[in-house]
Amino acid sequence: MLTERRAVAALRVFLVVLFAVLVVFQTLSLPGGIAYTTSQNPHDAPLRWPLTAIAVFLVLCVEVVVVATWKLLTLVKKDRIFTSAALKWVDAIVWAVAAAWVVFVGMLIFVGFNADDPGMPMLLFLVTVGITVIGLLMVVMRALLRQATTLRTDMEAVI
Repeated sequence: MLTERRAVAALRVFLVVLFAVLVVFQTLSLPGGIAYTTSQNPHDAPLRWPLTAIAVFLVLCVEVVVVATWKLLTLVKKDRIFTSAALKWVDAIVWAVAAAWVVFVGMLIFVGFNADDPGMPMLLFLVTVGITVIGLLMVVMRALLRQATTLRTDMEAVI
């Protein structure tokens, strides 16, 4: 139990750090970097705002996952992880991953039809496959959580 508490505390610290870094990227680094890159390459200038919107949205998806993970850790701490309250936060993670997946598939299709070399489409394909794996893993974890919640509810009814 002591190890679990330390792991949860350490995870919370890193979630706060990750969230702070994501906010900096979302508000300063990505918009500024995209603006600089498109100003250096005039043929990419029309992509400045769409790329900025996509980047900010993808960071928002990660922020949703961080917040949902924080809430799940709170339920773990209160020994309420196997309740229906946990399912809504897992659903938030699944929907955030699904939204990011849709954006990456759209980018893969757009870049795949417009790219001159296979480097960027292959990178987008790799990221899309990774997001697919994470999303499907979360769906499986959600099903396991639902089964465990049902079993715990049944056991509490018997006791």
